[in-house]
Amino acid sequence: MVMRRRLWFPLGTATLLLLFYWSWTAQDEYQWTGLGKPAQGPQEEHQVDTAPLDNSDYFWRKLPTHYPVRDIKPLPTGKPHALPKIQTTFGKESEHDAATRKERQQAVKKAFARCWNSYKENAMMSDELAPISGTTKDVFGGWGATLVDSLDTLWIMGMREEFEEAVTAAADIRFESTSLTTVNAFETTIRYLGGFLAAYDLSGDRRLLRKAREVGDMLYKTFDTPNRMPISRWDFDNAAQGGKQVAPEMALVAEVGSLCMEFTRLSLITGDPKWYDATERIREIFEEQQSTTKLPGMWPISVNPREKLFNVDNTFGLGAMADSTYEYLPKMHALVGGLIPSYQTMYEESMKTALKYNVFRPMLPGSPDILISGTIHVEKVGGKEALNLEHQGQHLVCFAGGMLAVGGKLFGNAEHLEAAQKLVDGCIWTYKAMPHGIMPETFIMHPCKSNEGCEWDELLWKRAILREAGFDDLAEVDDADSIISEWRLPKGFVKIPDTRYILRPEAIESVFILYRATGRKDLLESAWTMFETIQKNTRTALANAALADVTTEGRPEKIDSMESFWMGETLKYFYLIFSEPDLINLDEWVFNTEAHAFKRLLP
Repeated sequence: MVMRRRLWFPLGTATLLLLFYWSWTAQDEYQWTGLGKPAQGPQEEHQVDTAPLDNSDYFWRKLPTHYPVRDIKPLPTGKPHALPKIQTTFGKESEHDAATRKERQQAVKKAFARCWNSYKENAMMSDELAPISGTTKDVFGGWGATLVDSLDTLWIMGMREEFEEAVTAAADIRFESTSLTTVNAFETTIRYLGGFLAAYDLSGDRRLLRKAREVGDMLYKTFDTPNRMPISRWDFDNAAQGGKQVAPEMALVAEVGSLCMEFTRLSLITGDPKWYDATERIREIFEEQQSTTKLPGMWPISVNPREKLFNVDNTFGLGAMADSTYEYLPKMHALVGGLIPSYQTMYEESMKTALKYNVFRPMLPGSPDILISGTIHVEKVGGKEALNLEHQGQHLVCFAGGMLAVGGKLFGNAEHLEAAQKLVDGCIWTYKAMPHGIMPETFIMHPCKSNEGCEWDELLWKRAILREAGFDDLAEVDDADSIISEWRLPKGFVKIPDTRYILRPEAIESVFILYRATGRKDLLESAWTMFETIQKNTRTALANAALADVTTEGRPEKIDSMESFWMGETLKYFYLIFSEPDLINLDEWVFNTEAHAFKRLLP
């Protein structure tokens, strides 16, 4: 926030001296950017935090820049637009409903507090707590990923004493070194930069802005390449030693296209456009090549940053390795108050393609009206390109329902809102269909011929299982029974390639967003059922653990793993769905892909 100086001085020498001092300190604050003054743009209308942060000698700032930017793109200007509401209008709830909701909210908070205390006692400053052995893991730089991921959750849950203790600890994190050989720039961005920014936006604690600036300066070094494209899997030591870098020839599209929210928010808060400039260059390439890919409207799962080729690969989907590139399109529109119209256009074009080709209605008992998102492979058949839809669902792709709910409300698109409901219902159905009420990582289903639906056909289901198992069409249908037993397949599932549950948030994320967008009360019950089944099966003596196989009849085996998103995302969304609707109102806040809440620009 702008430092508002409320001290008044008499006119005269004292005033002149004060003005001279202010001018000198402001210049000192900005001279390291190479711009000489704060960027012009909407941030000046939206309370830019421009006061010195006392870190002008920070390690990553002092390193030489090999490929400097000569033409920094300025932040968008103008007054943010009054965008359509995302949240529905909630009526007055009964005393019974309010009591039930608050009781459930406190149960979620209790589960979080238990995990937080175990992390604090056994793994503080490490990336993760191993929830069975009580040991520690450092997989995201060794900079306290769970600590930083949990900051805004602590604030949102009203745990102010714990928040203050956590901020004090986080202020001591040093980003000058790491135990890792390679740092994942995307994961660092969404967890650390996103975590610090959200906690700052919520609390206003300037220590958090200082840490966000430190992470931002470190990550900005990944863009110091000849064409200013980022290095997703980053040689940290080479960069720290001042070595020259070049962008990779292959990167996952999500790791290139999902940096814009965090970088833009940092630029808006500080008034320094360099981070916005870095990711705006990426957005322009996405926009230029969107209609030239092998599935026009969407971008392939892998891209070539070195040659700036984002249209060559032949695999397309909304799931793993691509997800947040699409997720950030409507969210960026909300974040900047509609001041970058291209994000709406890019979102609408991508979803036009995805809803036409990537989603399918599975053949299921009872013929529920649900949708699943699959993966398209563009293949050569008889010298011509053909589209082959892989009917594999993923827990991770459950985020898509929430994305379409946000986009549907922001852009007044009823088709997107309808698709959002069917995709979310598909995830809920998959949870309920499994023996423990928990969705696996991946699964395969047999599609209806059209998304309008089809009747359940057990013979057709068994034939699909046989084909998946490698049998030809002459195989006896009875052979499928042994496969169904061996693979532990509930009716409707053709195969479950990955039976794990790793405490993922994507299903409850979309249930929460759809609830806020529509007010559907059944979503509250679905959320509570999900929470209870997850708690029952994942709870350990210390915290909560991932599960090896959710298809077993007996209690699933636990894995000694609890990723930081369990506390940063999953429990946060469970808490928020049972909160008052104005707690993190979606018309005022927008979540990054790690569930960190950023303030939107508002008119």
